Amino acid sequence: MFINFRVIASTFLMIFLAELGDKTQITTFAFASRSKSSLSVFIGASAALITTSLIAVIIGETVGKLVPVKIAKIAAGILFLAFGSLTIFEAVKS
Repeated sequence: MFINFRVIASTFLMIFLAELGDKTQITTFAFASRSKSSLSVFIGASAALITTSLIAVIIGETVGKLVPVKIAKIAAGILFLAFGSLTIFEAVKS
């Protein structure tokens, strides 16, 4: 295992941009606005994001060894479309 700084930078940039303004950030904002300990909120939110990222990396590495890249990309695209469709459906319904 070696450290690839290009991968680190591109992963950081993509995740950073994807997380801006999402539900996780809004929830963290809400907790921080109600809490007397912003540092505690930061530590809790950071630990949660690190844990979910660790789970994603472990699952991604395992799936990457078992499933061809093309099929994984198609499945990911279908999942994104499904979640997007559900989000639009919920927004229109309410």
